[in-house]
Amino acid sequence: MRMVAETVPEVDPQRPSGARVYDYYLGGTHNFAADRQAAAVALAAMPDLPAVLRMGRAFLRRAVATVAGAGLDQFLDLGAGIPAAGSVPEVARAVRPHSRIVSVDLDPVAVVHTRRAAAGDPGSVALLADLTDADAVLGAPGVRELLDFDRPVCLLAVAVAHFIPDTERLGRALERYREALAPGSYLVMSHACAEGDSPHAKQILRIYNHTTSPMVMRERDELRALFGDWTLLEPGVTAAADWRPTGEDPGVGRSARNEIIAGVAVKP
Repeated sequence: MRMVAETVPEVDPQRPSGARVYDYYLGGTHNFAADRQAAAVALAAMPDLPAVLRMGRAFLRRAVATVAGAGLDQFLDLGAGIPAAGSVPEVARAVRPHSRIVSVDLDPVAVVHTRRAAAGDPGSVALLADLTDADAVLGAPGVRELLDFDRPVCLLAVAVAHFIPDTERLGRALERYREALAPGSYLVMSHACAEGDSPHAKQILRIYNHTTSPMVMRERDELRALFGDWTLLEPGVTAAADWRPTGEDPGVGRSARNEIIAGVAVKP
């Protein structure tokens, strides 16, 4: 892995982290007692939450496999989180063995574990950065050296945009990324959604607002707007479970199918 020089702040194990709570839901071990306590409260409010998150991970795997199958071998993963089974490098390299991946996260725990998992991998960079500062991400040491922006890149913002409450700031950042990428590039996004005024959503929002990662829900039209003028692949913006499903996808109750919405678009 190519290293990026920056100061990694100290981790506060007493305050729950969205990335570590997510890791716990997926069965990971990179979490603290405070994270597990926050997860337990959320699970009491919404017992099928882990199934919903696994559904979102399954969408990520299908989308990355689709993009890699279209010939792309460069991935810029915003809000990459803590490495888990079915990660972007794992799926992409199953199709394109020499794929290059830049992982970006604001959580130092996620960055540290990504670097450990990719130790000795020259095709990976892990960057501690705020994804909404697009120019800083695009110009960071190691990023320009690893990714060729004259060729198509797959930009991923999976299960992360709902942690950015400022829609205007998020929109400006995504617009800057879209401008920087070559025609033929892809944008993969998923987002927490509160369609139908779900009581679960309100409870989950309250819980996450006491972690390092406050959340906001957005509707399908709002997510669709974040793709700009790029061309959405069929079936467009839809429930993550309904985006090109396969027989191997995890099941989730009908009432929770719309908790995560998703889409994939290509730059004309």
